[in-house]
Amino acid sequence: MNTVWIVMPILIVLMFLLGTDLNARAFADVARKPRAVLLGMLGQIVLLPLLAFGVASVLDLSPVYFMGLVLVACCPGGSSSNVFSMLARGDVALSVTLTAISSVITLFTLPVIMEVVSRFVSEQSGVDVSLPVGKLVVQNLVLLFVPILAGALFRRFRPEAAAKVSRVLGKAAFPALMFLALVFFLQYPREIVDNLSVLGLAAGALILLAMLCSSLLSRLGGSTPAVRRTIVIEVGMQNAAQAIAIATSPFIFNSGEMAIPAIIYALLMNVILLTYVFAIRRRTVRAGEGTPVENKMKK
Repeated sequence: MNTVWIVMPILIVLMFLLGTDLNARAFADVARKPRAVLLGMLGQIVLLPLLAFGVASVLDLSPVYFMGLVLVACCPGGSSSNVFSMLARGDVALSVTLTAISSVITLFTLPVIMEVVSRFVSEQSGVDVSLPVGKLVVQNLVLLFVPILAGALFRRFRPEAAAKVSRVLGKAAFPALMFLALVFFLQYPREIVDNLSVLGLAAGALILLAMLCSSLLSRLGGSTPAVRRTIVIEVGMQNAAQAIAIATSPFIFNSGEMAIPAIIYALLMNVILLTYVFAIRRRTVRAGEGTPVENKMKK
């Protein structure tokens, strides 16, 4: 069974969940801070794919894994980034805004970047890698834009029901990822075991470099600590489900192996970012920094 038929429903649910989190008032507040949005998009759309290309080149990954690593880097931010931003005492409204904007922008940037990378890999390896750009755009529209729009409309006309659905779906996101990882391990045990060390190194290096570079970028941009933490999480956390859906889709690459870097990336990003959040919370507690609610309680 092609895992795409498992990952597609998961991706649709995650994108619907993102849509239910969209808030016009939050967008308006963030619009007053365009620099933060620009820095976040620069890190997400430009910096991360470049880092992935560099890591894949330095480690001399095979063509299928080279494509897979760059693919996950070209995807938008993960829908769980708002939860991580909240836990890290970041700017949740900015996080939701960045995820939503990157989900729309990558509809156009992902096909362009992957087309360039496909040609590069073909020339360097002699392996014919073709990308059906039209089918990729259509699939992304169906799996990303439509569910986000449906979720946003649901929130607009049924806000109370949307809040309840969002709470339920939010709890199911991580178990769904674990289930998806289990399916891949059962389908590709030899490929994963044989390449776990190099792909783990590649994914781990990419995540850490992305976090470091995005932190420096936001610091140079004069961002507040809360905004910096948000951008670091947003750039580090990717929508791995989308990368898996593209890699395994019979209409695009039809390659389960190409999805393996995304699975490993997804597992490592949760571990690394949870560690980051834990460290941030300990540091902010010692410094006396808290959320608005926590600060009111202290008063």
